[in-house]
Amino acid sequence: MSDKTSARDRLLQAAAELFYSEGVGATGIDAITAKAGVAKMSLYNNFSSKADLVNAYIQGRHAEWRACYQERLKSAATPQEHVLAIFDSYLDHAALAYEWGFRGCGLLNAAAELPVGHPGRASVASQKEEAEQLFKIYLHEMRPAAGAAIDDTAEHLSFLLEGAMSRAGLDGHDARLKTARRIAVSILERF
Repeated sequence: MSDKTSARDRLLQAAAELFYSEGVGATGIDAITAKAGVAKMSLYNNFSSKADLVNAYIQGRHAEWRACYQERLKSAATPQEHVLAIFDSYLDHAALAYEWGFRGCGLLNAAAELPVGHPGRASVASQKEEAEQLFKIYLHEMRPAAGAAIDDTAEHLSFLLEGAMSRAGLDGHDARLKTARRIAVSILERF
């Protein structure tokens, strides 16, 4: 990290790396400030608590995924390609974490460590719901009169994608995501 990077950005970058590679609970404030190269007071000048930093990390991961998705949309012309752009954006987002040791979805990993009612869990749920809603939009564009099949298929695609991401995290590579994409193609062909 460059010396010109703000303390807040350095803290977020350090937290992102450590939360992803070590886990939210296992990562202490001292480790974050040491990695960021800032004084502990800098953390509290920028975040009200570790929970606030965790939520900022989750929001940052969501923004990263959204940027990957928006980039993939640029080359997607049909509703089917839009659905597959979501799968491809998960592959792209996974690639961003390889240097830290791929552990799957950073959002789900963080949510698994947070207590019920923590605002970070709601943020993670929001991203997952966003992806499922996008599936519904594109499936509706494919077959506007499909009725309940749209919701059922969107949920199926969502489960396929999130399940593949979970298994990819256990495997340590993205082969399950690539398989899920191929399965999604076959689902779309039958839709």
